[in-house]
Amino acid sequence: MLELTTISKTFFAGTVNERLALRDVSLRLAPAEFVTVIGSNGAGKSTLLNIVAGALTPDHGSVQIDGRDVTRLPDHRRARTIGRVFQDPMAGTAPSMTIEENLAIAYARGQRRGLHRGVTRSKRELFRTELASLELGLEHRLKTTVGLLSGGQRQALSLLMATFSEPKILLLDEHTAALDPRRAELVAGLTTAAVRRHRLTTLMVTHNMDQALRLGTRLIMMHEGRIVVDIEGERKRRATVADLLDAFERVKGAELDDRTLLQ
Repeated sequence: MLELTTISKTFFAGTVNERLALRDVSLRLAPAEFVTVIGSNGAGKSTLLNIVAGALTPDHGSVQIDGRDVTRLPDHRRARTIGRVFQDPMAGTAPSMTIEENLAIAYARGQRRGLHRGVTRSKRELFRTELASLELGLEHRLKTTVGLLSGGQRQALSLLMATFSEPKILLLDEHTAALDPRRAELVAGLTTAAVRRHRLTTLMVTHNMDQALRLGTRLIMMHEGRIVVDIEGERKRRATVADLLDAFERVKGAELDDRTLLQ
């Protein structure tokens, strides 16, 4: 489904601020696989998501989706294939527009544009049905301006919008980090339900190790632009936060070569 092959990315190359963000990263996700991604600041997590999304182009390597090479396709050309939810609840929606207007934009993602009614009666009924799945009462507030919603409500709406066009891949960039614990748990639960419902191939970046272990079917840890831990199945189910911390301590400060990788 999603395959990254020897991806490398350097920022500010040839300057005193040169930084190698990713080095020869290869990763393959099967259809409907849900991978959580952890690592320290600067490990390359968000860069990885940006390259999958098409917001960044790798210096070397390739990105394939369903066997199609999309390495050089910009993000707007991948919009129908990829849904994304950002850390900032304000980033995924248009705050001055209503809930139904935001959903209409999401519904049209990746389709040919033209002059037509943005919100029809049939679309409005579809929006109500989809919003009801969030169990937040938003199906009764279609005319509410999104800027009036709470952070948790906006992030739940962003998640729904990201999955509305039934993309092949869902990218979650610390999408619960800006929420209080109760709302973060709510959005995490909605995430699991959405991934299962739509059978989405998912990459979720998080700093919360407990969340990374509880959610998803596979976990990878990144450090200095490399994948240093890759666990799934029974190994992931048995793993603890202490295990992850111990793994990180073993690779931190070490020269990362094939002998120090833990997968």
